Amino acid sequence: MTGIRGFWAALPREGRWLLSTVAIQTLGRGLTLPFTVIYLHEVRGFDLGLAGTLMSLIAVAGLVVTGPGGSLTDRLGARSILLAGCATMVAGNAILAFATTPAVAAVALVLIGMNFGVSWPAFNALIAAVVEGDLRQRYFGVNFALVNLGIGVGGIVGGLYVDVSEPRTFTTIFLVDAVTAAIPAVLLLGPLRHVHGRAEHPADTETAGATSYRAILRQPAVLWLTGLTFVAVFVGYGQFEAGLPGYGRKVAELSTQVIGISFAVNTVVIILMQFLVLNRLTGRRRTRAMIVMSTVWGLAWLLLVGAGLVPGSALAAAGMLGFMAVFAFGETLMQPTIPAIGNDLASDHNRGRYNALSAASFQGGAILGPVAAGFLLEHDLGAVYVALMVAGCVAIGFMALALERRIPAAVNGVTEESAGVPA
Repeated sequence: MTGIRGFWAALPREGRWLLSTVAIQTLGRGLTLPFTVIYLHEVRGFDLGLAGTLMSLIAVAGLVVTGPGGSLTDRLGARSILLAGCATMVAGNAILAFATTPAVAAVALVLIGMNFGVSWPAFNALIAAVVEGDLRQRYFGVNFALVNLGIGVGGIVGGLYVDVSEPRTFTTIFLVDAVTAAIPAVLLLGPLRHVHGRAEHPADTETAGATSYRAILRQPAVLWLTGLTFVAVFVGYGQFEAGLPGYGRKVAELSTQVIGISFAVNTVVIILMQFLVLNRLTGRRRTRAMIVMSTVWGLAWLLLVGAGLVPGSALAAAGMLGFMAVFAFGETLMQPTIPAIGNDLASDHNRGRYNALSAASFQGGAILGPVAAGFLLEHDLGAVYVALMVAGCVAIGFMALALERRIPAAVNGVTEESAGVPA
């Protein structure tokens, strides 16, 4: 089952439908993601502080609804929750396209955040319902690469199309985002209407009680996985919107063009490397992949230190580009492994809650990461900022070792056939 053809052939029909539209779904998100704060500030005239506060509503709303979304996924099925999420995403983008006041924009961004909060656990639960075993790990990795492809292409197209002097161009991209956000609903109401992602609940009281969030969080493996996810996002994705651009501009003194190109480099490396990494991960301990990831990310942050030592130079630009390339390789190790461990720990009747905990830890890191970066960079503590990120990478490695001692070998990706393969 190596290579793209083998992977595609092994997928069930439902998995192929879900995967075949990922890049198109995320194309619309790529169109709007880099330009929403520009739209609010330069097109609608909101001051930058207000625009940033409005943008934070996406993460806050997502965090608030994640817990209930996971519970409802287990009770009603992933399909029903995904349809509700699609509805809020379509409505949010349509409203945002014509929002001229902060209040209307706030409503739109809350609706978008609600979609992210409920759709993540529901979508992962739906994938786990139709794809099993090692194929599930590969699916999560390929899905991540396709998401990056869609967002990357969308960002390039959006950058070429939008014009702050032409508000209609921004209206258009938000409406396109609304249309592409409806694609999952079309699938779930059409060829995948039989896939509900709902499991029968256990009849005995003891097993049923074990499905609560409190009971799930009492498991040491879940606590370590949740903490590891939070730290990984804090030092990773939590820095993408604020910390990295802020360090690039304030410390390394790089142009916006260089920073933009660095994000493109990140996307390209992920797309090129993900399948190669997946083939190497098959049958090997997922926690060891996280340890490699933490080492790679630590080295990436040290490259960024080099960029800060020679501000405004070609070496600084090379440091930023090198950081994004090396960091992307680490991402290809993270994305297939963490969701696979969480879903292999879960049972069918509580899978929504397990994925909701993963989503909440991700959102927590994404919220606190920019706050820490903003505070440190504002006070000219660039060296402390990078040191904190490196320390976080070291912590990930130790947490992965602790997690390895608390999960079965099968959950860690080791099969009977691969038990003799060196880690």
